[in-house]
Amino acid sequence: MIETLNRDCFCVSLDADALRRAIEADPSAHGLHRLIEERCPHVFAALPVFVSRRHVDAMAGVIRAVESVAALPAYREAALEWAPAIARFDPGTPGAFMGYDFHLGADGPRLIEINTNAGGALLNTILARAQRACCEDIESLVTGPVPTADLERIFFEMFAAEWRRAGRSGLPGRVAIVDDTPEQQFLYPEFLLFAQLFRRFGVEAAVLDPGELSFAAGVLRDARGPIDLVYNRLTDFSLEAPAHAALRDAYLARAAVVTPHPRAHAIHADKRNLTLLTDAARLRSWGVRESTQETLLRGIARTELVSASDSDRLWAARRGLFFKPATGYGSRAAYRGDKLTRRVWTDILGGQYVAQELVPPGERRIGPESSMKSDVRNYAYAGQVQLLAARIYQGQTTNLRTAGGGFAPVLTTPAPSGGRQSLVACGSQPDIAVAD
Repeated sequence: MIETLNRDCFCVSLDADALRRAIEADPSAHGLHRLIEERCPHVFAALPVFVSRRHVDAMAGVIRAVESVAALPAYREAALEWAPAIARFDPGTPGAFMGYDFHLGADGPRLIEINTNAGGALLNTILARAQRACCEDIESLVTGPVPTADLERIFFEMFAAEWRRAGRSGLPGRVAIVDDTPEQQFLYPEFLLFAQLFRRFGVEAAVLDPGELSFAAGVLRDARGPIDLVYNRLTDFSLEAPAHAALRDAYLARAAVVTPHPRAHAIHADKRNLTLLTDAARLRSWGVRESTQETLLRGIARTELVSASDSDRLWAARRGLFFKPATGYGSRAAYRGDKLTRRVWTDILGGQYVAQELVPPGERRIGPESSMKSDVRNYAYAGQVQLLAARIYQGQTTNLRTAGGGFAPVLTTPAPSGGRQSLVACGSQPDIAVAD
């Protein structure tokens, strides 16, 4: 099986010179490779992760099932019950760069988390181009449904689709990639790469702090002029912070297309939603097809809300559970149950947490005597997978700061037909049918 390569193959490795050339292919990117080495020296792993076609197809099936249920009015109403008020505003777009994170085990992949504004897609695209294979068999493997040479175009078309689904014509004139103090962010180099990508397709782009934005007379702008589309990398998912007021007001006024947006996070990425997707009785009551129910219940780690009334039962079962804050990100304040102290347990009970079935991560040997953990992220848009990537790490959670770890390409066998799925049909809506 292809997964045995994760144990035995150390021959496919990162070509450092090819990586540098790929990062600095654009003349304006001179020095960016050095910035990545200084800012995030362990962001790229040296080895890929091998995943079977069976598991790749199973992950895609889970994603389709999630998206089909997420389109149901009953699901959306349930998800919005615990969401902030801003999430009820519907901008008419699905939101760019959804990330579906899976742990892969002997019994198949299990979805553990869904993220909006999933970082790393462009870094992983460059990484996939800088791999050196040891033989023709390895060289024949693919990184996902889209050839690496086409990924940047697909990403740009995704933003164009967001623009058109929001009712605009043509292309945005100017894009802002926005995060708090972006120069200090761990993935700041990727922000710069995205700005270059937009420019290559003829759209002006800038990396901005939200404090540089103003909104007046129906126009979102910075010191250089109007901004039409915002690629939102903020972790203030509901745009509640005072510093984000201009962006929030422009979003609600439809003065700028913001992607991903608060509604996308509320519908998909709030971890309490996994309790809906793993509740068999609720799925039946919504009329979800039996096959879809089976896909969800088999393919998602079972998740439940933490409540004081269940304190004794959850504490007793804690060694088989992982506890996560409902609206957290980046593994912050997340705890393996077997590591919990009574003090932390008190904090969990006083917060908004979910308890998730503990699903062990995959394993990637990085040498004859050493192994690390791995998970697999599916970057998707409107339910269609664009790119597969892995994260190799040590410790409780992924952090991209472990020597020997980092983002890694996922290599799998091509689809049986040899074809690639058609991804972004600008302005179209996903074809979804769920209930019998």
